[in-house]
Amino acid sequence: MAKATKAAEDLYHLRDTYFTANPQEKISKLQTEVDLALELLNCIPSAQRKSPAQRATYEFLRGKILDVLPDYRKEAEDHLSKAVKLNPSLADAWLCLGNCIWKKGDLLSAKNCFSLALKKGPNKKILCQLSMLERSLAQGSDNQAEVVEKSIEYAKEAITLDIKDGNSWYNLGNACLTSFFVTGSWEHNKLVQSLKAYQNAEKDERTKSNPDLHFNCATVNKYLENYERALSGFEAAASKDPGLNATEEVKKIVHLLDKIEASFKGHARAKRIASVTPSLHGIKLNSSHKQSTLNALEEGSNKAVVVAGKVLLLIKYDGAPLYYLACDSEQTCFILSVYGLRADVVKEGDLLTLIEPYFRDIDFSWKARRYQFKSIRVDFSEQILVNGKALASHQTVRTSIYAQHKA
Repeated sequence: MAKATKAAEDLYHLRDTYFTANPQEKISKLQTEVDLALELLNCIPSAQRKSPAQRATYEFLRGKILDVLPDYRKEAEDHLSKAVKLNPSLADAWLCLGNCIWKKGDLLSAKNCFSLALKKGPNKKILCQLSMLERSLAQGSDNQAEVVEKSIEYAKEAITLDIKDGNSWYNLGNACLTSFFVTGSWEHNKLVQSLKAYQNAEKDERTKSNPDLHFNCATVNKYLENYERALSGFEAAASKDPGLNATEEVKKIVHLLDKIEASFKGHARAKRIASVTPSLHGIKLNSSHKQSTLNALEEGSNKAVVVAGKVLLLIKYDGAPLYYLACDSEQTCFILSVYGLRADVVKEGDLLTLIEPYFRDIDFSWKARRYQFKSIRVDFSEQILVNGKALASHQTVRTSIYAQHKA
C-alpha cells in the first residue's frame, strides 16, 4: 500500500510541476503514469485489503489516482464514494471526492464534502479548497462581496495553521485579487494585500515554481502600475508554463505603454496645452481640500488634496482601467487611469476634479526602451467630478475578472 500511496503523491506532483505548450502532451504523460500507478495498486494482495479501513484506503487511492486527470471521471467518484462510506473519518478521501464532484459542476455537493472533511479536524488543504470554491460560487451570485469575503476568511484560517505554507498564502492572494474585481469597489488596499500574500508565497520553495503564482502576482503589479515588475512576472510565468497566455499579457502591456508614449508625443504640444489650461483656473473646489498640481504631489496617496485637470485624449485600450491623457493648470501632462466607470462618461475636453489622487512618477526601461511619465490613479467614482458634477450610479460599472489558478 505504501508504494501505491507514493505513486499517487508523485502523480499529483507531476500534475502541479510539469507544463507544456500543448496541454494534450501533459494529459498523455499523466495517463501513462496513472496506468503505472494503478498497476502498483492491483499488485496489493487481497489479504491487505480485507478490513474496512484497508479497503477504504484502497478505494481512496484508486479514486485519487483516476482523478488526477483534468476531466471529471465517474469511475473516480465511485471509488472515492466507496472510500468515505467504508471510513467516514478519512478526511483526505472527502477532500478528493469534493474535488472530483467539483469537476462535474456540482459546487454545492463539493462544498458539502469539504465541510464534512473539515469536521474531522483543522486542515489547511481543505480550507484552501473551500476558499477556492467560495470564489467559484461568487461568480454570478447576487451577493458576490459576501461570498468572496468568506473565501478570504477560509484562506486566512489556513495560514494560521501553517504560517510558512506557500500554497495558503498564494490562495489568500487569489482571494484578495478576486475581491478587488468582483466587489466593484476597486479597493487599492485589496491589491496591496494580494501582493503581500503572493510575496509570502514566494518564500516557500515548493510554491515559488508555480507559474500561476507568477502570473497572478504580475496581474496585481499591472493594476498597481508597477509595469516593470508586471512585465518580468509575466515573462517568468511564460517560461514556466508555455500554455499560459502570459506572453500575450506582456504584449498588451508593451502595447499600452507605447500608446501612452505616442499620446504624449502626438497631443501634448505646447500651444494646444496652453489653450486649454486657462479654463482649469475657474474650477470651484471643496474648501476642505487643498488644490495642488502634479509637480507638488507626493508619491502614493495624497490625502485632503485635489487636482484640477482637463482631458486631452482617451487612450484606447481593451479592459480596465480606462486611460486618458490629461493636463493640469501648470500645463503638466499626465496619464489618468480610472476604475469602475463606463467608457462614455469622461470625454475629450472635460474638466475634471480629482479628489485625493494616487500619484506615480513612472520611469523604467524595458527591452532597451525607456518609459517615463506621470500618472494619477482614481479608484472610486466618488474621487472624480466631471465638469463640476458628481457621478451617478448608472455611470459606474463592475467587471468580473478572477485570479487564475489550476485545481
